[in-house]
Parts: sequence; C-alpha cells; structure tokens
Amino acid sequence: MTYLEIVNNILRRLRERTVSTVEETAYSTLIGVLVNDAKEEVENAWNWSALRTTLSATTTSGTFNYELNGTKNRFKVLDVVNDTGNFFMTYRTASDFNNWFLNQTPANGSPRYYSFNGISDDGDTLVDLYPIPNGAFNLRFNVVMPQAELTADSTTLLIPAKPVQMLAYAKAVEERGEDGGASANTAYATAARVLNDAIAFDSAKHPEEAIWVTD
Repeated sequence: MTYLEIVNNILRRLRERTVSTVEETAYSTLIGVLVNDAKEEVENAWNWSALRTTLSATTTSGTFNYELNGTKNRFKVLDVVNDTGNFFMTYRTASDFNNWFLNQTPANGSPRYYSFNGISDDGDTLVDLYPIPNGAFNLRFNVVMPQAELTADSTTLLIPAKPVQMLAYAKAVEERGEDGGASANTAYATAARVLNDAIAFDSAKHPEEAIWVTD
C-alpha cells in the first residue's frame, strides 16, 4: 500500500474528503506526519521480515573502521559473518577494543570481532573490526533496517500497512478529541490488537526468534 493510499484510508475513517496528494491540505499533511510517526513505532515493535537485509563490506589491509552505508544510525544486527573466513563474528565492547588498541600492540589478521564506534558525516554507523584486517575480507552484516520516512505519494510501505494505518488513525482521533463517538483509548486498543496479529503472522516465518530460552 502506498503512502497516499494509507493517508486516504485514514481520512475516510475520519469522514474527511480524500486527497490527490498527501500535502494537498493542512489536515492531510498532518495525517501524513502521524503515518510516519506510527510507521516508526510499528517498525520498532518487531524484526519484520520485510526490513531484513544484508549489508556487505570488503576490508582493506590496515583499515579497521568501516561505514555501514544506508544505516542512518537506526538498525538492529541479527548476525555478522566473515564470509571469506566462513565464520560468525562476535560483538565485543568498546572497552575491549580500547584495551586491544591502546594497551597492547593490535593484532592483524582475519576480523573476528566488531564494535560500533560513532557515525559518519552523513549519519551512517561506523564499525570497528579486530584483528585489524591484513587483506581483503568479505563481511556480511545481516540487519533489520527501517524504511526511510515516507515522503513521496507513490512510495510503498514495506511493513504490514494495517497496523500503521490503525495506529495513525488512533493518533488522529486523539488529536481531534474523538471521532463520531470513538474514543482514542478504543482506537489505540484496536491498533494494538491489529499490531499483535501482524506480528504473530510475521513471527511464524522466524519461530526460533519468538522462543524465550532461560539459562
């Protein structure tokens, strides 16, 4: 479903006239803002299949800090693979990296550990690797990366549209006070139920991630 379609569906629920572009009126523009707010909340609620992607990086000998292009400092790591060495890499703390780099002579070799360290000038996350690469190694960061804010009418929402639509509608009801007798509390309860149903369907694709294991 496109950005414009979602906005118009919410306008219909609010008994407002539909628009040909999201920013056609002040009110439709407000609904567009609420849609993006709802989108971010729904994206954060679960590691959606539609947002899973792989970021690749190829190391250069002697360079240990790399930019994860496109992350914009908002993503979740599922796992990191040294594809050249055929093993999973392990996250280590900033203190571990400070110890390796500042209190001893850093090792060189195939990277086994990673730690995030700041952002680039354009807002992307930077990652440190250890040992310091001594050649070209292909690394794969399997991540959940939210979709950019919706701005174009024709942009298709990647995650399930119904939870976003219902949550944005609840926010709109809250903003205006009520909608034909429907309270914001009722609208939010419906949005929560729709979100739970959507997560249940999507989590069935990754059942192992919905299992809690105690030590």
